[in-house]
Amino acid sequence: MFDRFHEGGHVFASVLVVLDQRICDAAQRLLFSRGEFFILRQVLNQRLDEIRFHVLLARDALLRQLAESEGKLLIAAQEAEQLEFDWHAKDCHVIGSDGKPTTRLYLGADGVMVPVIADAEKHKRRAKALERRKKLSRRKGIHRGRRHRLPALKRGTDEHFKEMKLVTFYDQQREHRLVRATRKGPEEAGRLMRQGLVGLLARGASERIALVDGAPWIAKQIEQRQPPFTALTLDFWHLCQHVHDARRAMFGETDTDGQAWADRVMQTIREQGYDPFWRELSQQRGKLRSPAKRECMDRLMHYVAARRDMLNYPRHAEAGWDIGSGPTESMCKALTQRVKGRGKRWNTDNAEAMMAMEALLQSNLWSRWWTHRLRPAA
Repeated sequence: MFDRFHEGGHVFASVLVVLDQRICDAAQRLLFSRGEFFILRQVLNQRLDEIRFHVLLARDALLRQLAESEGKLLIAAQEAEQLEFDWHAKDCHVIGSDGKPTTRLYLGADGVMVPVIADAEKHKRRAKALERRKKLSRRKGIHRGRRHRLPALKRGTDEHFKEMKLVTFYDQQREHRLVRATRKGPEEAGRLMRQGLVGLLARGASERIALVDGAPWIAKQIEQRQPPFTALTLDFWHLCQHVHDARRAMFGETDTDGQAWADRVMQTIREQGYDPFWRELSQQRGKLRSPAKRECMDRLMHYVAARRDMLNYPRHAEAGWDIGSGPTESMCKALTQRVKGRGKRWNTDNAEAMMAMEALLQSNLWSRWWTHRLRPAA
């Protein structure tokens, strides 16, 4: 009964359970994740033969709309700070570099692109729909009444992709995680940071580490947050990517000397710090004669100079802190797995709603949400 099946090329799911002519709580416990819907079976805490029900079949498009509506309710509850977290910064235990127990909280932030429907494409689709309506045949002598009006056209975006802002908190052992995403700008991402820091009682962490990419808006928002962070660090692999971009421009893709140079400078910044790293970049620039290659090296040097305070990797090694933002990058992939794919285009609010549902699951707050959602009204 709970297994999905195929009929005529369409995927159906037995998901809506109706009890006494009303949609019961089981229908509300629907999650859209990784491309398919499923119901938590434990919501039916009584034997199936003890309750009267029948199953409605709904097409995947209707189920998607149900999940989008639930996601929007979730976002509204999160904005009103109605959903409590199930862990706090004081729970992030770790053994420090001195061998003594301490608490450590990580913050990550990033931007990820999702496919959206442009305004021009929306008008094109509406024109096709109206044209198809005109061509629908009517049998002679059969009165079908007036057709329903199409819903009002929702405004689309200016481009085909929209950047979603993602904020994540986690501990050293990856046992605790909180993920949030927004379609709005940097200020809203900053609000999510503040909400997370307050809700997680971040002052309870002895060490607060921000590991981010080089986007200026991220550093700006983090620097405005309280309590202040112990360290704000550029993800090591983002720096590595910029160094290798310069290496390819100067040496070519497969040149072994270029690869050796890139490996050497990355080892220098990781083990010795910024000043020796800067000297190696300056020496390499002095050897260049091509204006194009010098320009490429200048871009790299401007990039690292603007982020000098974020490149103290020897301090991280000494303290036992991470230098890579892998947990944040993995959340970027997880939250967009449903909304990306061939032929998928979204309204921005619907994409945000779907990402919110996945973020709820990734944050291990699924049960808490439904406890809050299905709480009887006072």
